[in-house]
Amino acid sequence: MAAAALLAHAPLHNPSLPASNSRAKPFSSRYSVLDPVARPRAVSFRPNNKHLLRLAVGPSCRPLCLGPLRSLSHSHSPSPQEAGNLPAPFSFFALPSVFHLDLSRVTPLTACKWVAVVCFAIAAARKVVGLSLNPFFWMYFSWTWLFWPWILAAALGVYGLYCLRKHATGNASVFEQLAVVTSAILWLTLVPPAHFNGYLEGWPVAFFFVYHYFFFFESTVRRRLYGDLYTRDHDHKWDVRLPEALRIVFTVLVLGGHWIAAWEGPELHLVPGGWANVGIWALIVTAIFMRYHSILYLSKYSEKVAVPTAVVQFGPYRWVRHPIYASTMLLFSAYCVALRAPLSFLFLLATCLVYYGWKAELEEKMMLETFGQRYTDYMSKVRYKLVPLLY
Repeated sequence: MAAAALLAHAPLHNPSLPASNSRAKPFSSRYSVLDPVARPRAVSFRPNNKHLLRLAVGPSCRPLCLGPLRSLSHSHSPSPQEAGNLPAPFSFFALPSVFHLDLSRVTPLTACKWVAVVCFAIAAARKVVGLSLNPFFWMYFSWTWLFWPWILAAALGVYGLYCLRKHATGNASVFEQLAVVTSAILWLTLVPPAHFNGYLEGWPVAFFFVYHYFFFFESTVRRRLYGDLYTRDHDHKWDVRLPEALRIVFTVLVLGGHWIAAWEGPELHLVPGGWANVGIWALIVTAIFMRYHSILYLSKYSEKVAVPTAVVQFGPYRWVRHPIYASTMLLFSAYCVALRAPLSFLFLLATCLVYYGWKAELEEKMMLETFGQRYTDYMSKVRYKLVPLLY
């Protein structure tokens, strides 16, 4: 009995085979795991309470653990010292320990979890393939066939919101401020028509650059006066702002108006070009010159661009009392006219009249408190706030 126990715990040795990996012969196909007649290198038992049966195929292959003798269902991953080095041609056969599954311990809940994971993976793969082949996921400029996916527009929008949050705390760099403007204009002029048409050409592309040029005039004037784009300390009572809730509602309505225009108008290839757009270009040029000269004249009669020192009565201020707001309304109107969207034009016009009308009232109240009779005379001379002959 003692001899039988000793033999059960003693490793078996075959003198015809190499004793260790260091003396093993170079790998050959005769000992390949792919060869069904390959002979085993050694079979050994470990002298502990978890007797492992190890089978190594070939002189330099990793031992294959078949589990304890008491229950072969218990798998065991050998340590690097036990396993040795696996040759490069068969390194992909080594499976991580997560794949060692004990079927005797699988419960119905575990099976349901794995089925759910597999179903989710299949559904996700099908969704990704479907989006990759869907032309409305890939927006492109039809002039150049430059493809860009929806996820890029979404990522730029999220990054713009992040930069806007930093700008609200005064920590945004010049690049981050540029990202705020670019992401906003992207979702105003490019994303809506690309969503409804699947591609971009004509007016949306033109307005993407026109909007950039239009809304950067204040920065160019500030750079001309001070050599940089940073604001100076000033009396913050002149920072006229409506309540935050109204500003958010106005932003949403302006964005919605541009989306409605892209939905209302005909397909982009049906929008006429050529001489039919001369009037639209005239509106764009008028809006650009009105905004540029309004900011320029205001900066000449203001301290640090924000605090007025006199009542401006020159340039566009001869026609309306708030030409900067009027120029923005004119630009939005030109966008709707270019896309042949009259209902969107009326919607954006009404939205801007209400919002800018409230803001103009607050500014005029401060101007009356500061300049008194001089601003009263100006109001009697220039009767319209935003739209000549209308309002």
